[in-house]
Amino acid sequence: MTSAEQKSPAGPGEAQSAKGKEQASAEEAKLRLTSDLSPYRHFETADWGDLREDTPLTLSEADLEVLRGWGERISLDEVSQVYLPLSRLLNLYVGATQDLYRVTSQFLRQNHAKVPYIIGIAGSVAVGKSTTARILRELLARWPNHPKVDLVTTDGFLYPNAVLEERELMGRKGFPESFDIKRLVRFLTDVKSGCKRAAAPVYSHFSYDIVPGEEVVVEQPDVLIVEGLNVLQGPRISDGGAPELIVSDFFDFSVYIDADEEVIRDWYIQRFLDLRKTSFQNPDAYFHRYANLTDEEAVKVADGIWTSINLANLHQNVLPTRQRADLILRKGTDHSIKDVYLRKL
Repeated sequence: MTSAEQKSPAGPGEAQSAKGKEQASAEEAKLRLTSDLSPYRHFETADWGDLREDTPLTLSEADLEVLRGWGERISLDEVSQVYLPLSRLLNLYVGATQDLYRVTSQFLRQNHAKVPYIIGIAGSVAVGKSTTARILRELLARWPNHPKVDLVTTDGFLYPNAVLEERELMGRKGFPESFDIKRLVRFLTDVKSGCKRAAAPVYSHFSYDIVPGEEVVVEQPDVLIVEGLNVLQGPRISDGGAPELIVSDFFDFSVYIDADEEVIRDWYIQRFLDLRKTSFQNPDAYFHRYANLTDEEAVKVADGIWTSINLANLHQNVLPTRQRADLILRKGTDHSIKDVYLRKL
């Protein structure tokens, strides 16, 4: 679970008004995506799948079983139809970028450090970002011109719980203000500058906190995948100050995982029910207090967390960034990807 449990309630009128505005905003975003003036080319999965051409499927069912997220039902057929064409497209992009850096270095008569190609993956809680990131990492690492592919999640850049509690932000965990954005930007600056070593903190979903002293070390990868809720957010409006670097400034390509919010809600609740029977049973787990809830009680708690925290964050911060993505993968109720939207060049 990566979201907070509580949030200060608004008054009935204010809450209803905010909900109406959020729903209207979501509908407007959907219309922009599907209108004739959309900046995206739309593909159904069968048409998108044809673009894989002769790209071989190098993942086995055993590989896929390890890569699947909680509750995900992704099949090898879907990998072939959706992720292989995407890996082929990204391979072409990475190759072109590598060629550009090479000829620039020749022109400048300098031997520059290798600059990684960075891919951002965004979307709601429980929509399947982590599974997409893991599958892409495995497929991209099997192309010969970029064998070193690393993956970092932005959960590691959440402030520790002690800091969130001090700042009264535990009820907004997962919202932009709960992340150490400056540290994340420094990390990406180091990676993109070709530093030999860049370190990111590690987050534990079991303890619901940053793991003290533990790091993920990135050492000049060919490709870096950065996965997280708010990675596509635009710059904040400042009062005459200098423009700030934002996370998406470092991305060469970005993906947004999309689905209807009611569908994501159902996935979130089902994941909560499943975790209640498994990891929540451990007395040391942060969410152990939910382990002995009845099904009815668990659904009520999960729905409350979803509505007050995750849905609010989706409407206010995550969904508005969808139009900034280079590629949108839209899922149906069965978790499978039904539509692909590729930004027009």
